[in-house]
Formats: sequence, C-alpha cells, structure tokens
Amino acid sequence: MLQLKKIKYKHMKPSYMLFIVLLITFSSTSQILKKPLPEKLVVLTFDDAPASQYSVVAPLLKEFGFGATFFVCEFPPNYKDSTLYMNWRQIKALDHMGFEIANHTQTHANVAKLSPKEFHKELAYIENKCDSLGLSQPTNFAYPGYGLNAEVLPLLQARGYQFARAGGSRIYNPLEDHPFLIPSWATNATNKAEIMLALNKAKAGSIVVLTLHGVPDIEHPWVDTPPELFKEYLQYLARNNFTVISLRELSAYINIEKAKELIQPDLNKALSN
Repeated sequence: MLQLKKIKYKHMKPSYMLFIVLLITFSSTSQILKKPLPEKLVVLTFDDAPASQYSVVAPLLKEFGFGATFFVCEFPPNYKDSTLYMNWRQIKALDHMGFEIANHTQTHANVAKLSPKEFHKELAYIENKCDSLGLSQPTNFAYPGYGLNAEVLPLLQARGYQFARAGGSRIYNPLEDHPFLIPSWATNATNKAEIMLALNKAKAGSIVVLTLHGVPDIEHPWVDTPPELFKEYLQYLARNNFTVISLRELSAYINIEKAKELIQPDLNKALSN
C-alpha cells in the first residue's frame, strides 16, 4: 500500500493531485488483477441442482465448450418429488465433465437468518458430501435467495472460500466489489431484453455473472429459463466471441486474497438493485 499521509494535499498543484490519484489506481489495479480481463467475459452459474442442469444444461455447455459453476444443495422439493432434482451421482458426473461444483448450503437456507454456527453446519454438509464422493472440494459459495449476512464473511474466509456470489443485477468490477459479494443477473422466461443488455456490458474491466436455475425449472417457474432461450444465449455468446467460464476460473485473472485485503465488503451496495 502506498503511504501518502505526510503529503500536504492543499499545497499541491492539480496536475500533481491527478498524478497521485492515477498512481493509487494503477497500484491497486496491478495488485488485484493478475492479468488484463478479456474484453467480453461472462461467468455462468447455476443454482439449486434441478434435474435439467444434468440432462439439458451440461450437454449444451459441452457442445459450445463453455465453463460453468453449479451451486448445489439438497433443496427440499415442495411436492416431495426428488426426480425434479439431480442426485449426487449426476452431480459427480458434472464434476468429472470438468464443471465446477460449489456450495449452496445443504437446505437452500436463507443465510440472512442463520447464526454462524448454523451456517457452518449448512456449509459443512455439502463439503463433507463432496469429500465422501471424491468430488473437488467446494471453494466458492452462492447465497440462496441472495440473503446476505455480514457475520458469515469471516467464516467463509476461515474455511478457504475464494468467491461468494450474490444478486444485484449489475456488473462485477473486481477492483470495487469484494470477492464475497459478487453481483449477478438472474435469468427467467420473461427478461431476455434485460439479459441481452447485461451481456453487452461485459467490456474491459467489467465481468457479467449470470445466475440460472432450471432449464426448464418445473417446480419454480418464476426462475425458469426455457431450453430454447438458453440455447439462444449460448449461440449469441459463441457467435460474438465471448469468453465464458466458471467462477473458479476467475482466479486466473484476480488475486483473490489481495482483493479481500484492499476492498471493504459493502452489503448495502450488494443489496441494491
């Protein structure tokens, strides 16, 4: 960190002030970014483990050569129909395909209402399940329903998590957004125009993170993305030369620990939409 406390700013010429601002900005950028971000960078994330993520999503992603993160939980089906959700054999298959399996709590719990002890239990269940099945240990987390809680951030850090994805419907700027409060846009059957506008915001220095659920999502139609619409998004990304990756692949571009050191978590910003 640059030490500037002894400088008397009031005696400085505007040109010197501008130089110092640029120097601080460059210093922070060079510490947080390992290398420049691609011009069109999109991160695909999928929540709740509906069965269509295995049967529809994964084959299409492989067809287009795109990466993705699957935030899994044992989301209790409202109608007690477990066939609507992936089983752990299918989740393991996604892992073997090269996709990232990440933590979404055991029961799709609202983190805003959990104590640190309860949160630990929710995280540990998915971690232990992955360990018992020989899956890669989860290093990223997504807040179910975007429920945030400042008390869980130290626990995520202590357990070795790198990123945590929230909502907010805005771009992710790795120089401003804390790694445990990454914003995203959620897709559904009716907001194609919004998602297309979002994708066009993926420019140098800005990352677009998408949250998807079932393709289709039978039990939760309000977060349904029809298969034909999902394929249309993938075709658009491929045709326009987007770089499409999983959340864990961001570590190739971002010095995560330096970002955590230099950026203060701002839950108010994370909650804004």
